[in-house]
Amino acid sequence: MLLRVSDLKQYIYCPRIVYYSYLMPVEKKVTYKMEHGKVAEAEIATMEKRRKLKPYGLEEGKRRFDVWLKAEVVGLTGRIDLLIETVDRWYPVDFKYTQRPVQRNHLYQICGYALMIEELFRTRVDRGFVYLIPLKDVVVFTLKDDLKKDCRKMTAEIQEMIEKELMPEATSHRVRCVECEYQNYCRDIW
Repeated sequence: MLLRVSDLKQYIYCPRIVYYSYLMPVEKKVTYKMEHGKVAEAEIATMEKRRKLKPYGLEEGKRRFDVWLKAEVVGLTGRIDLLIETVDRWYPVDFKYTQRPVQRNHLYQICGYALMIEELFRTRVDRGFVYLIPLKDVVVFTLKDDLKKDCRKMTAEIQEMIEKELMPEATSHRVRCVECEYQNYCRDIW
């Protein structure tokens, strides 16, 4: 079973989001943040084509935008906002429309991209980036083996949850529930 790489991010944020999207495919409420983020990502992709790679700590490289990947062994599929290819390395870049600090869930999404790149291009990915659109800032993540192992384990947990139809606990961070697109379905919380 292939998961969307964004499922890793969502699972950490709240595992019920992933549960609802696979096992109860109901109409979700599209939030302002979701809509505005899509527009901002398209704008930044246009500007990014003209920029140098210096914010990523790279001298040169080839940029590929909106790259769709499907990695059967890893069990993930998804679209990378930007994939930078240098002579000997590949780097995933995810654009985020947020002014908040990058969170753990973003790290796992970047790690998922790295695992797909490693499988498909037979290379090692040791760094990934999140570009914070409003701040025009790049956050660098070091992608170590223990993180990749955790990411693989999480992928297996999500697959098992879906296959066995196991309703997970909601996030303990109730502030996340306030703007959640699935809040109408968590009656045990509200």
